[in-house]
Amino acid sequence: MKYPILTFAAGLLLLPALGGAATEMRCSHQLPPQHHIAKVIDRWAAEVESASGGELEVQVFGANALVGARENIPSVAKGNIECAFSINPQWGKTLPIMNVTLKPFAVTDMGVLAKWPGSKAAAFLEEKLLTKGVRNVVWLFTTRMTVMTSKGKALIEPGDFKGVKIRGLNPVADAGLVAMGAAPSAMSGSKVYQALSTGVIDAGMTDVAAAYSRKYYEVQDHATVTPLFSVFFHGYVNPGWYDGLSANAKAALKSAGEKAAEWAVQASEAASSAAPAQLVEKGMTIHMQTEAEKAAWQAIMAPAFDDAFAKATGKDGETLLKLVADIGQ
Repeated sequence: MKYPILTFAAGLLLLPALGGAATEMRCSHQLPPQHHIAKVIDRWAAEVESASGGELEVQVFGANALVGARENIPSVAKGNIECAFSINPQWGKTLPIMNVTLKPFAVTDMGVLAKWPGSKAAAFLEEKLLTKGVRNVVWLFTTRMTVMTSKGKALIEPGDFKGVKIRGLNPVADAGLVAMGAAPSAMSGSKVYQALSTGVIDAGMTDVAAAYSRKYYEVQDHATVTPLFSVFFHGYVNPGWYDGLSANAKAALKSAGEKAAEWAVQASEAASSAAPAQLVEKGMTIHMQTEAEKAAWQAIMAPAFDDAFAKATGKDGETLLKLVADIGQ
């Protein structure tokens, strides 16, 4: 088997059964290798190979080594590559219903998030993803703790955001930031460090663990940690490619996805807990949001998000919100 120099699935590869050729599965993602979810993806890839008995040969390309973050979805849909991972907000205008976990201070209960894979809400989204040309195979919970980074002064009160150029995600997700007076600019996580260092944006927004793994502390000195919203990295494959797999290979993807979903919860919670202290060690001043501050943000951000989400998703959005509410019951 030949592997690209830049990356390969973690763990030993099993030889294809009875000498048959392994089916190539190239998977692209945007994360740096030190990110906790990048490590979960490597572990997932090794599990897929093991569970398939070597029938699937998974090649993981991280840090945009194969295609860029913006190209992952169309590359898989067109069949140029077999597999990719994206955060749910990256669907933006293409499938705005994927923003459901971005509602400010609404979908952050660990009991709900741990039950997300296999839930009716997840299944509803998976059906919608199929209409856009990709088949979902794994949900990897990534964060329920957001960090707003800045330079010179922390972003604490709603008024602190007025006129601030901040990293955004997409129009629906950013509606709350706009309501606070900020000027969000949507970009993938891999672009933020350079944008901060060159002054294209003034402030960063990411999960607290990513602020450490992506070294925001080198270009920002303040950070406000808030349970603003939740994000999933989800893995998806080309439907035509998937349909051509054997029952054994499909079962391997299913079982590996179920295991990886649990690994992601463990890894994400551990990374989130450790990151604030790690950022302090690197010289950042950390502010943990108080309940009063949270309420002040929520009063402004939540209505703006609700309005944008409703306009972008219609009846589907209403249905999904009910399914999400049912997860915790």
